[in-house]
Amino acid sequence: MDSGASERSVIGLDVGTSGAKATAVTERAEVLAEHEAGYALLTPRPGWTEQSADAWWTAATTALAEVARRLPRPPEAIALTGQMHGLVPLDDAGAVVRNPILWNDQRTEDAVAEIEMAVSRDDLVARGGNPAITGFQLAKLVWLRRHEPEAFARTRHVLFPKDYLTYRLTGERVAEPTDASGSNVFDLATGTWDESVLTALGLDIALYPRLVASDAQVGRLHADAARATGLPEGTPVVAGAGDNAAAATGLAISRTDLGRGSVSLGTSGVLQAPLARPTPEPRGRAHLFAHADGGFLLMGVTLSAAGSLGWLERTLFPSSDAAALSELAADSPTGARGVTFHPHLAGERTPYLDPDLRGAWRGLSLATTAADLVRSVFEGVAFSLGHAYEVMRPLCDLEMLVATGGGSRSRFWVQMLADVLHLPVTRLEEEHGAAYGAALLAWRALGADVRPHIPVADAIEPRHDAALEEAYRRYRELAPRDRHGA
Repeated sequence: MDSGASERSVIGLDVGTSGAKATAVTERAEVLAEHEAGYALLTPRPGWTEQSADAWWTAATTALAEVARRLPRPPEAIALTGQMHGLVPLDDAGAVVRNPILWNDQRTEDAVAEIEMAVSRDDLVARGGNPAITGFQLAKLVWLRRHEPEAFARTRHVLFPKDYLTYRLTGERVAEPTDASGSNVFDLATGTWDESVLTALGLDIALYPRLVASDAQVGRLHADAARATGLPEGTPVVAGAGDNAAAATGLAISRTDLGRGSVSLGTSGVLQAPLARPTPEPRGRAHLFAHADGGFLLMGVTLSAAGSLGWLERTLFPSSDAAALSELAADSPTGARGVTFHPHLAGERTPYLDPDLRGAWRGLSLATTAADLVRSVFEGVAFSLGHAYEVMRPLCDLEMLVATGGGSRSRFWVQMLADVLHLPVTRLEEEHGAAYGAALLAWRALGADVRPHIPVADAIEPRHDAALEEAYRRYRELAPRDRHGA
């Protein structure tokens, strides 16, 4: 789009798991330019996931520089978003002590047990909205103290991934509520670090940065960052939000419309519902986070959504793609002729909170076809999200969902999801993700009321399907036992 030389814009920068993406957005909420630069995922041991903070910086400055080069005028501000829950430990001089440990790392089971010995699960859920979880930041810090004491002794500050980039851009160490609420040491009611949890674990609150609002300007681009990005020194930098909250912002999911939620069919599957008050699921089986608008987000997660389909393609159908698998699945009747798939290939979040849970096929027979196997995977993911919604439904008021993620391109799959959840689901013509939502927060920091532009492809109404309901009943009967009482 030729917007003319006078077009004002801001940039949202997303520090994701696979790369850094910069998106420039105008006051009309239109995308002016985008660029993404990738980096490696490091897996030094099974179950461990790390990345290089320097690789984040290189990719982020590359993405910012490329977008800046394509803009008709310098951006008004930059706002950050990115992968949540990661641990970035810094020393006295602000240098990274060791590679950041990521959200999907599973090394911390012993640390979770240590946390729950010091602070009861019920207390953690009541105050912070979530129990101790292997992927959250606190477990990583406790793990570091136990297993890498020299690195822990050098650690003077802990940051989340996006906030580390803010530090590199401005020299300011901050956190904001959406990421902080994924730390296990944030009190949702007061909006402050929970010093009582830290004291119970013998951790110093001085490790944690000052808290600011998601739409707060936290600093300005310093000279070194300006040289690295090609952006003007002094450009305002806004705190932003964790990726889920930023994505929700970009989809107009907020406390002003409690009936509108989202469902992501990415590698993981994520159901998000806005809440006006911090109301945790009593047993912590669904996540509760602060939202960037001052409200809250209730979240149900299945860890292997499109990831299950990718696994199926790699292992059994390497010559097919997702579209071909969708067509093949349609050759099997609803219920996959008695074949049931549980998609817990990487452990599970909602409702199990069990990193050791594993997937399974049930009901295989000599009559089972390739189409039955494929359909059962599509159904199993939909049923897993249905199970998550069972846990969430008493706490939220959803009336419709917006579908995102690569899996949402399959109308077949989205229709199935609508039928399982008994909710209308809207598909989008295009989506720009968390970086777009971060850009809207940058506009908010500048005092501009920029509403997201959301191009709708189609709206899918739920259907009553007795065969699908019977297949879901079978899925639930065969489901692993939930140790938390689902």
